[in-house]
Amino acid sequence: MKIIALITALSLVAQPLLAAENLPDLGDSAQSVFSPQQERALGNRIMTEARADKDYYDDPEVADYLNTLGNRLVSLSPDKGRNFEFFAMRDNTLNAFALPGAFVGVHTGLILAAENESELASVLAHEIGHVTQRHIARQIAGQERNGWATLAALAVAILAARSNAQAAQAAIVGAQAASIQSQLDYSREYEREADRSGIELLSQSGFDSRAMVSFFERLQRNNRVYDTNAPQYLHTHPLTSDRIADMQNRVDKLPSRPNKDSLDFQLVRAKLRGLLYTNKDALRYFEGAKQEAKTAKDDSDLIAGYGLAVALRRNQDYPRAEKELTAARGKKTTAMTENLAAQLKRDLKDPKAALAIYHDGLKQFGDSRALSYGYAQTLLDTGDSNQALKFLADRLLITAADPRLYELQGKAYAAQGKKLLQHQSLGEAYVRFGNLSAAVDQLQIAARSGDGDYYQQSSVEARLKELRAQLASERKPNSANAN
Repeated sequence: MKIIALITALSLVAQPLLAAENLPDLGDSAQSVFSPQQERALGNRIMTEARADKDYYDDPEVADYLNTLGNRLVSLSPDKGRNFEFFAMRDNTLNAFALPGAFVGVHTGLILAAENESELASVLAHEIGHVTQRHIARQIAGQERNGWATLAALAVAILAARSNAQAAQAAIVGAQAASIQSQLDYSREYEREADRSGIELLSQSGFDSRAMVSFFERLQRNNRVYDTNAPQYLHTHPLTSDRIADMQNRVDKLPSRPNKDSLDFQLVRAKLRGLLYTNKDALRYFEGAKQEAKTAKDDSDLIAGYGLAVALRRNQDYPRAEKELTAARGKKTTAMTENLAAQLKRDLKDPKAALAIYHDGLKQFGDSRALSYGYAQTLLDTGDSNQALKFLADRLLITAADPRLYELQGKAYAAQGKKLLQHQSLGEAYVRFGNLSAAVDQLQIAARSGDGDYYQQSSVEARLKELRAQLASERKPNSANAN
């Protein structure tokens, strides 16, 4: 596991954090030590490692859903101008975690364990509270004299501990291990602050604020059952009866707002079940759900049919998967159903039909990243790089911050043998992934390619100068703190 290996190397230089009670108060003192810009730069470094990890769940539909849900909450937070990114980790444990720079990770196990969308929203709201209250910055603010290598070791350790506390503990070697591990857990006061902030966000966003109480009560009950093998979330988020009582008191003062689960919530869960359960269990689950849905008057038949199609496709039974999905799509279509329909056409070696579904789907669901990626990739697979480039240029006018579009653009230029433009696009992808070093490397390759015209070459050189300056600026704290 790449993240764990990095911790092992960096932990040798790590020093203990300040005790929680000695951390600076929220506000100027924390910010003067560890600015939001430094926090974001550190977060980008950690996310570079996270995205390379085998358990990073790189699925645009799951990510889009989490970001839609998360940003609905963020839009009503005190820090609504901050750029949050929500992502999934493939792990069946119940956990979620916040990283420096407003990155919030959610385990797939938590998504599946949530009994309703408000419960999932309550966990995201709680993690958003940790970010807006700058708890992570306050945790590691005392390390500024030890340099960014130490900060990186501790912050990456936070990521590993949120994912697997036992593995992280084993990886953090030396006499400092227990001291570092103890500081990865949020203090009780931080937890109460995040609870209060999260409950307010839930209520303001129209979710059922009682869901936070129900979720944590269930965790507490499970903790008694599991004993030492408690749900992963409890390793880093200390839970007490006093905390639950405090939540309940606050919720009692708020109006009751039952919230109906969105269809996307149910479809994302169906997709995860279809892909992450064993083949046998997934097929059994959705066959049963399909039978139950016959008497339902809601979208249960659509959800069951979609999930069954996902499981059948995973089992490479493409004809039956298409049959089940066609029946489900006959009642209602979504971006996820259309993306799966196009994927099945590609599986059945019918790219022309896939392109038609992608094209029509984008007319109806124009903000779907999965449909955009699938359409562009299918154009490339059929050798139509010109149309792919035209489509990608149009998409980038709307979503210029999407690194995957630049990666696809790089593929299209590579298909045409345009090396300067290929590596320029890949450089821009790395910029948006937050990996400036890799971006500079790609632009240097572009500058040496020798196949661009004067204007393209000048553009690459100007961008290189800009990124080198930005990279040097981000590295200043490291050199300044080295002494």
